[in-house]
Amino acid sequence: MFENLSVFENRYEELNMKLYDPAVAADRNLYRDLMKEHKEIEPIVEKYRALKKAEASLEDAEAILNDSEADKELRQMASDEMSAAKSDIESISEELKILLLPRDPNDDRSVIVEIRGGAGGEEAALFAYNLYRMYNMYAEKRGWKTEIVSLNETELGGFKEVSFTIDGDGAYSRLKFESGVHRGGGGPIQPYEVRKRRAPRAARAGNGNAGPHPHKHRHGRRFAGSR
Repeated sequence: MFENLSVFENRYEELNMKLYDPAVAADRNLYRDLMKEHKEIEPIVEKYRALKKAEASLEDAEAILNDSEADKELRQMASDEMSAAKSDIESISEELKILLLPRDPNDDRSVIVEIRGGAGGEEAALFAYNLYRMYNMYAEKRGWKTEIVSLNETELGGFKEVSFTIDGDGAYSRLKFESGVHRGGGGPIQPYEVRKRRAPRAARAGNGNAGPHPHKHRHGRRFAGSR
């Protein structure tokens, strides 16, 4: 299914060589265009290489299991390796399918995320808080910046509703399939143009509520992990 991905890998290696060429580096426009292409195909190449590695592991494990002279312990190890390789192949294949979809013109843009606590009172609000923290930590891991735009907290530190921006290259391409309803909370994820601006006054002002949540900050201030 992914046999033709070697074309991307070959192009990726070609781009690596060109980007180290002093003549290319001297041409700012050419260098920028090649860097953009390199950045676009790099995730595909990385997943393709991970897929080939998993497929090689699967072949090795199957060879051991088909070897009548292999002892019981070795066969058990091969069986475990085969199960892990099959799982990796399945997950990597799904990721590759997404990466190979036609590019959305919004893919390189940043996003604004809305999370609203669903039915369930305080439990749903705490789930919405944890969902926010999940996005926040994922953004931090990828080097993206987050900023709260609006926030409605509960007394225990849960979120009735929160809107926040995630600024970073390719944020929308990574998060656009996350829109939908989660247990306890969820909302739309929309692309937006990054502008140098402060959050609205209402999002910066403290709301005066105190609560026992260990990570709780007042309205509009950044949480642990935000930038």
